[in-house]
Amino acid sequence: MPASPPAGALPVILRHAFIPLDNNRLAHLCGTLDENLRAIEAGLNVAITRRNESFRIEGAKRPAERAVALMQSLYDRARRPIKAEDFQLALLEAQQGAADPSAAAAAADGEGDEIVLRTRRADLAGRTPNQQVYLRNILGHDITFGIGPAGTGKTFLAVACAIDALERSSVQRIILTRPAVEAGERLGFLPGDLTQKVDPYLRPLYDALYDLMGFDRVTKAFEKGTLEIAPLAFMRGRTLNHAFVILDEAQNTTPEQMKMFLTRIGFGSKAVVTGDVSQIDLPKGQKSGLIDAERVLRRVRGIAMTRFTSADVVRHPLVARIVEAYDAAGRRED
Repeated sequence: MPASPPAGALPVILRHAFIPLDNNRLAHLCGTLDENLRAIEAGLNVAITRRNESFRIEGAKRPAERAVALMQSLYDRARRPIKAEDFQLALLEAQQGAADPSAAAAAADGEGDEIVLRTRRADLAGRTPNQQVYLRNILGHDITFGIGPAGTGKTFLAVACAIDALERSSVQRIILTRPAVEAGERLGFLPGDLTQKVDPYLRPLYDALYDLMGFDRVTKAFEKGTLEIAPLAFMRGRTLNHAFVILDEAQNTTPEQMKMFLTRIGFGSKAVVTGDVSQIDLPKGQKSGLIDAERVLRRVRGIAMTRFTSADVVRHPLVARIVEAYDAAGRRED
C-alpha cells in the first residue's frame, strides 16, 4: 500500500472510466497482474482500485490528478504492450510535477526552444527539469559539471551532446576518459596488457556510443581518429584542441588529476565532467577531485554546475527509491 499523504495534504477520491472500452488497451495499461498500476501507486503515492473499466484513485489532489492523466495517456497509446522503458519514462515525467521549481524555471529560461541533438535516437531529450538545464549548460558553456546519483543520464546526455557537436562540425573529435580506479578489485589480476586491463572500466562509454551512433559508425570513427576512449592517465601532457572531452566517474580522480585534466582543454574545445560523490572508490582518506573542483570552481565564470537528485533517475523506478534510502541512511550515520 502507498504511504499516507503528507501532513496538510487532504486526500481526494477521483473516478475515471475509459470510454469506449478496449479490453486490449486496458490489459496493456494495467500490465501483468496489474503491475503497472502498482508501479503508479508507488511512484505517485496514490491508491488505485478498479472494477472493469472504472478506476478509483485516492491520494493527495495533485498526485491523484497526475495519476489519472498518466493512465489516460498510457491507455491512448496502448494498442500494443507498453515497453517497460516507455512506461518508466512516462511515470518519471508524471512525477516531475513535484520537481524543484527553480530547476523548472531555469529549464524554461531558453524561452521554450526545444533542444534537438543529432544522434540516431530521435526521441532523445531531457526528461526532467534538471536534465534540460544540464543540456543547456553543456551547449552554453565550455566546461560543465554533472554531479549526481546513478541513472540520472549524466554520461549518456554528455555523449549525445558530443556526437551532436561532431555531426555539426563544431568539434573535430570526441575524447572520452575515465580514471582506472579499482572498485574492490585489483587491476593487476585482470588478464591482458594495459589496454585490455582498463577496457572494463571504459565499457559503459562504449555502450553509450553504440546506442547513440550504432556499432558500424563507432568502428569507423575509431579508425578515422575522430573518436578516442582512454584512461585518464593517458591525458597527461596533451593539449586537446577542437575536441569534445568527457571525464566520466570523476569522483575517483584526485585533486591533482582533476586539475591536470581541466588544464588540458585547448582552443575550440568543450569539456563535461560527470560523477557521483556517493560512489567514491579512492583509498580511505584520499580527497576526491570532483568534490574539490565543485568547491574551488563554483564561482568561476564559464563553468556550469548541474546537481542531480533521485528525482532525475530515469532507470527502473526502484533505483530512485534505492538512492533515497542510501541517502537517508547516510544522513542518519552523520
